Amino acid sequence: MFERRSGIAVWRQIGEALAMDIRNKLYNPGEQLPPEPELAAKFSVNRHTIRRAMGELEQIGLVRIEQGRGTFVQEHAIDYAIGKRTRFSENLRSQGLLGHVEVLGSQAERAAEIAMQLGLPRSTTLLRVQLLGKAENRTINVSDHYFEERRFPGFANKLKEAKSISKVYKQFGIQDYTRKWSRITATLPDEANARLLNQPKTRPIIQVESLNVDAEGRPLQYGITRFAGDWVQLMVTGDD
Repeated sequence: MFERRSGIAVWRQIGEALAMDIRNKLYNPGEQLPPEPELAAKFSVNRHTIRRAMGELEQIGLVRIEQGRGTFVQEHAIDYAIGKRTRFSENLRSQGLLGHVEVLGSQAERAAEIAMQLGLPRSTTLLRVQLLGKAENRTINVSDHYFEERRFPGFANKLKEAKSISKVYKQFGIQDYTRKWSRITATLPDEANARLLNQPKTRPIIQVESLNVDAEGRPLQYGITRFAGDWVQLMVTGDD
């Protein structure tokens, strides 16, 4: 029952009731909540009121709203290791999750500052590959990776098949590579990245800039990875 003259908005009272249900495990992590019409009937309110309550729950990280699919209880955060050997699929496999990357697009472009990070002349043409990082069916990051185009011909097409950067490197004879440095910041996503991460633009993301090098120390790959802040906890490790 809700008190409409209590001084507390009805949508907020509904949000608090649903939050209590989630915390009391009436809905489990990853479980879909009832659709808006069903909740509106249950609480005797209109769908706009339910939508307002759900928006509040999303802001505090209890649920995620996926356009065209519904509202789901937020899962526990994934521990993602950032160290000398950072491997996307291996990070997830260690927690019993299947991970892979999906290619969103690729193009040749010139980016003088990034070329310099890769130890290349400023005018060098780079290959930029945009990826989605998936844990099971959940998108946990969106990233841009830059490579020397001449060194890795056909890299994007090979990646579409292999779904692993490490596997593609091996096709080019690179058996091992390491992370030279990582720069971690918190920022707000732009509209496109927020949509890909299934989160509002007002919720911060974790951004990691990085440089990977081969066994001889030659730069391989400059990356900018944007993690959904509510789904990932970054752990900086001292691995060998």
